[in-house]
Amino acid sequence: MPRTNLKTRPPDEPPAEIVDKKLSEALSERYLAYALSTIMDRALPDARDGLKPVHRRLLFAMRELHLNPGQPPKKSARVVGDVIGKFHPHGDVAVYEALVRLAQDFAQRYPLIEGQGNFGNIDGDNPAAMRYTEARLTEVARLLLEGIDENAVDFRATYDGSGQEPAVLPAAFPNLLANGSSGIAVGMATSIPPHNVSELCDALRHLIKFPNSHIDKLVGFIPGPDFPTGGILAESREAVVEAYKTGKGSFRLRAKWEKEDQGKGIYQIVVTQIPYQVKKSDLIQKIADLLTARKLPLLEDVHDESAEDVRLILTPKSRNVDAGMLMESLFRQSDLEVRIPLNLNMLDKNCVPQVMDLREALQAWLDHRQDVLQQRSKFRLAQIEARLEVLAGYLIAYLNLDKVIKIIRTEDEPKPVLMKTFKLTDTQAEAILNMRLRSLRKLEEMQIKTEQKDLSGREAELRKLLKSEDLRWQVIDKELVELKEKFGKKTPLGARRTEIADAPAEVDVPVESFIERENITVLCSAKGWIRAMRGHIATDPAARAAVKYKEGDEEQFAVNAETTDKILLFAGNGRFYTLGGDKLPGARGFGEPVRLMIDLPNEAEIVGLIKYSEGQKFIVASSDGRGFIVKADDVLAQTKNGKQVLNVNEEARAAAFAPVTGDHIAVVGTNRKLLIFPLGELPEMGRGRGVILQKYKDGELSDVKAFTLKDGLVWKSGDRDRTETDLRNWIGARAQAGRIAPNGFARSNRFS
Repeated sequence: MPRTNLKTRPPDEPPAEIVDKKLSEALSERYLAYALSTIMDRALPDARDGLKPVHRRLLFAMRELHLNPGQPPKKSARVVGDVIGKFHPHGDVAVYEALVRLAQDFAQRYPLIEGQGNFGNIDGDNPAAMRYTEARLTEVARLLLEGIDENAVDFRATYDGSGQEPAVLPAAFPNLLANGSSGIAVGMATSIPPHNVSELCDALRHLIKFPNSHIDKLVGFIPGPDFPTGGILAESREAVVEAYKTGKGSFRLRAKWEKEDQGKGIYQIVVTQIPYQVKKSDLIQKIADLLTARKLPLLEDVHDESAEDVRLILTPKSRNVDAGMLMESLFRQSDLEVRIPLNLNMLDKNCVPQVMDLREALQAWLDHRQDVLQQRSKFRLAQIEARLEVLAGYLIAYLNLDKVIKIIRTEDEPKPVLMKTFKLTDTQAEAILNMRLRSLRKLEEMQIKTEQKDLSGREAELRKLLKSEDLRWQVIDKELVELKEKFGKKTPLGARRTEIADAPAEVDVPVESFIERENITVLCSAKGWIRAMRGHIATDPAARAAVKYKEGDEEQFAVNAETTDKILLFAGNGRFYTLGGDKLPGARGFGEPVRLMIDLPNEAEIVGLIKYSEGQKFIVASSDGRGFIVKADDVLAQTKNGKQVLNVNEEARAAAFAPVTGDHIAVVGTNRKLLIFPLGELPEMGRGRGVILQKYKDGELSDVKAFTLKDGLVWKSGDRDRTETDLRNWIGARAQAGRIAPNGFARSNRFS
């Protein structure tokens, strides 16, 4: 092959026009195009037929395949192939998933596709491959497509221009609210729960009579969603009305349950309906996990006895367990109660996304039905006019039969002669020439006159209908009456499945209902490692001595408590932290650093650890000798950051902490001086620096204790407790310096 001479090679074609544009502008334009494509072609449903493009194309393709109700179904693979080949150029997996969902009676309130084979189940099992399943349209889908051959809606070119597809379906069924929809687009989302079509018909008929009807009145017809899996809608009417007014909100949906008596006071709880879109297998697994984690002390066991219906058996711990309290704990911790969002975001007839309220959503469907009725009426009128034109030509032929026959027999081109002779239109002349000889009977002439009379009457009715909006609303109202009869609440498909109930009263479920009560001993080491051992060993020196700590570490605090208790930790930064007894690490190993559980600074030491008791009070004191009394209820912290109670400056720290008992307070400093004064001299505060407890020339506060004077002052000396009852030399007033502690007082200058 000869080499090309670069010098003689013809010049390249000039490049296409180069547009100079900022990168930000180019990205903005392209992202906007992508966003609009996602919003209009994938995520948001049309307010008129309630369908997204893939669903609309599925139904239209199945109609083209003659998969109407009552006709034999065809393989789902055939349907998917036609959809992706003619209308929807996307993956077959996505299209088949859309088909499957339209056929699942636990996902669709009114299924649009009737499936044969394995189409999945409420447990979350996957459907069979599309080569194994078959499908056809349901009666609801037929209603959505009704009138599509009568020019009821506009058609547009398919993606490759080889065919036509409907831009929207005629939708003689209020599918948007009846079946609902959900989707996530770019910057917006939609979540429309399903509703009962009988209730929708009542509301639509009321809206026809009263176009400006308030949402409160419409909610009287539509009390709330109606989910295919049933359940109990536990929401107040006020909340429902507010959600429908704004087009945004949520509904509390609970499982339906009943108490089944087993005799001798024993019972079990049977869950017969679970919330919408909750997988039964995942729900059971979640409850089992809560049981394993000991978060459901009122529940003994859960097992599944479901067949085609749902039947979950919950066994209580004992016959004394209150069933309502048990279910309340499950509602709070599992998907036996969920919140279903409401976001009436949809495309209007101009394909503009907007959030509508309930009345606007209903009106959008009614307006569409008006448009469809007019389009179908115009189509039928055109057909009738065309037929009447032909019938008029036939009657002229019958009146002049011999002359017509003679023209046809003698003329080479009879058509123009007939048109000229009898003043016929081209259509009439063509129809006469195409008549069969057997039609030239006298009886046929009578039938034509009868048909002409009938069509003339229908033509007048259609013209009258097209001129009168009130008549069109009467026709739509009649269609709604027929629709309600077909899908009324007395029919198996139309019966309301979701029970409407008031919002549940706020039940104060104690923490014991969620945590299994068990005796524990909370151990905290000097280096801040914490753990919870089973049983109470804080008062058993031998058992405590057997506990092992890391090398160089030792026990600092030991507190007898229960798993349902709250543990208060007071730190050197003056903050109180709250720990749950059930959340502490077990006794295996050395526990965990408490600083991993709370936001405790490394420089802050642990001053005290105690079990919370309602009504209890504490003395808190800083190293500079200031302090006050605080209520235990005022120090409970809700976050890991704790709660600041004792304010300390840079030169001081929180140094002492003691529960309030008795009638006197004893304060000792690092200078070994002891001061005792009445409890009443110390103020009660919620937060602050407090007042001076003891003054120091050298040294600082070491410890504080509340006690009963007549019982004497007790302190720890080695392994023994020592008591001093003659305390006259140390009794004084708050803020004095005190005197040297009695002989035998602990060298640590602490009471314990």
